[in-house]
Amino acid sequence: MPQALHGRTSKRWRLVPHDADRVGRLEKLAGIPPIVAQLLLGRGVYEPEAARSFLDAKLTGLRDPDELPGMPDAAERIYAAVRERRKIVVYGDYDADGMTATAILLSCLKLLGADASYYVPNRLEEGYGLSCDALRMLAERGASLVVSVDCGITSVQPALTAREVGLELIVTDHHEFGRELPAAAAIVHPRLPGSSYPFGGLCGAGVALKLAWAICQRASQAKRVTEPLRNFLMSAVGLAAIGTVADVVPLLDENRILVRHGINSLRAMPPLGLAVLLDVMQRHEDEKLDSEDLAFQIAPRLNAAGRFGQAQLAIELLTTESPERARQLAEYIHELNKSRKSLERSIDLAATKLAKEQFDPEGDSALVLAGRGWHAGVIGLVAGRLAERFHRPVVLISLDQLGVKPGIGSARSPNGLNLHAAFAACGEHLLGFGGHAAAAGLRIDEAHIDAFRHAFCEAAQAETPEGNRVGEIRIDAEGPLAQLTPQTVYHIQSLAPFGCGNPRPVLCATGVRLVAPPKRMGDGEKHLSLKLSQHRTNMRAVAFGYGEWADELAAVNAPLDIAYKPVINEFRGRQAVEVHLVDWRVSEAAV
Repeated sequence: MPQALHGRTSKRWRLVPHDADRVGRLEKLAGIPPIVAQLLLGRGVYEPEAARSFLDAKLTGLRDPDELPGMPDAAERIYAAVRERRKIVVYGDYDADGMTATAILLSCLKLLGADASYYVPNRLEEGYGLSCDALRMLAERGASLVVSVDCGITSVQPALTAREVGLELIVTDHHEFGRELPAAAAIVHPRLPGSSYPFGGLCGAGVALKLAWAICQRASQAKRVTEPLRNFLMSAVGLAAIGTVADVVPLLDENRILVRHGINSLRAMPPLGLAVLLDVMQRHEDEKLDSEDLAFQIAPRLNAAGRFGQAQLAIELLTTESPERARQLAEYIHELNKSRKSLERSIDLAATKLAKEQFDPEGDSALVLAGRGWHAGVIGLVAGRLAERFHRPVVLISLDQLGVKPGIGSARSPNGLNLHAAFAACGEHLLGFGGHAAAAGLRIDEAHIDAFRHAFCEAAQAETPEGNRVGEIRIDAEGPLAQLTPQTVYHIQSLAPFGCGNPRPVLCATGVRLVAPPKRMGDGEKHLSLKLSQHRTNMRAVAFGYGEWADELAAVNAPLDIAYKPVINEFRGRQAVEVHLVDWRVSEAAV
């Protein structure tokens, strides 16, 4: 079980073993630096050809869109509707993946001259997925074809409603299946039952990009699309990159290619609205975008609109061609994100207080916390933070202020528990649920929360070994500070883009000392700035999100072992190596 260490919960450090002979072989045959060879071997990349493919991530590595299950039929039906001038509605989702997917397909259809619009549900009033009421409303407004993006694979009843009201429905999604598939005219899904597509990890925006590509091929009457459509698709790869990173799907195979080239696209030719948003964020032109910027800067701002029930504004930002409107939307969404941060902090404080009162670290396998008036659009973020802190699955439930409407819950799992399966096992206590293995949502009557808490903790207890309740940090290699030359760090960064499935490498160093007391910095003093020294090598360090470490670190008068991520800090033309602190402990030699 986790032990308290200077007021913190200690984590296991697991150093990835490496074989010097295998490192040397891969280094020689693939023609790569030894540190890159070691890191690739630690990621399961053993052969020279696979190593070069991983590092090059060529755009030609994307599979033809018609290989995606269900794609040929869907693309033919949509292009026929374009030619026939039927009213097409893109039905999206309110998160960054759904917004970018909606923007990609909507822009494609309009470029081809289609009579196209979009619909995205209000997160706070309608909830996730296809709605029977919304489909009836769209039919009354003259829609003929509805294409879902990033939703719909579990919408069995809405699909029947669509048929009843005369709508042709095409579902494109990537989420987990229910017990049966919806009776849609066509379904596009990378893991469609009975299919053998080699990569099932595409997100909603990735599927939407492939769909747009397939439609463009039909409009071009060739596999090689016309130059205007090719330019559009290259720009759309940038949007797909945002959706891919934001939805935390593995940055491997096609996703790695989409993000690598999508970042290049966003640097060279961002959509107007994104270019203005970057300006509002006060990013300087010489600051290079990377996958972490997409994850921690752009996606949270788009998601803020969805969290406050205004996802349509973010979609408009991604598709507008008006500089004035782009400026209005970018500034408004930027302010929404500030409001989101404020709400998140207040809920975090309240939920942490509840956790300290209710949580038994020796016995509880999960946390289920409920609070009245917690903003339903923000609780998922706080659940994620608590899950990381306690290394347990966490469910936060927002209770209605008046006690009339059902509670809305959001869950995160950090230790391998499949939340979707666990919710299914507790289904008798819920009004509804959906989502992924690691992130899911639910609706519940307030009177059933205690019974659900008991059932969910039992499910978590049965499915997660006790050892999984201790957080673990994967250390890729030992890295003394003196070895962190710019060239070495650039070699490490050749493995980018980093994210889920391909995290930024973590190194460790022992016998490190603080040169000066740590300084809190940033909004709400959430971060730390430190000066470290090891064997006469001094280096700046930053601990993002760990402002609470300041007093603990300042009180330690002994050498430290640190786990860190090496980075090149580029700002206004200047470059310097620094480390991002992940964890620390008092050196064993000092204990």
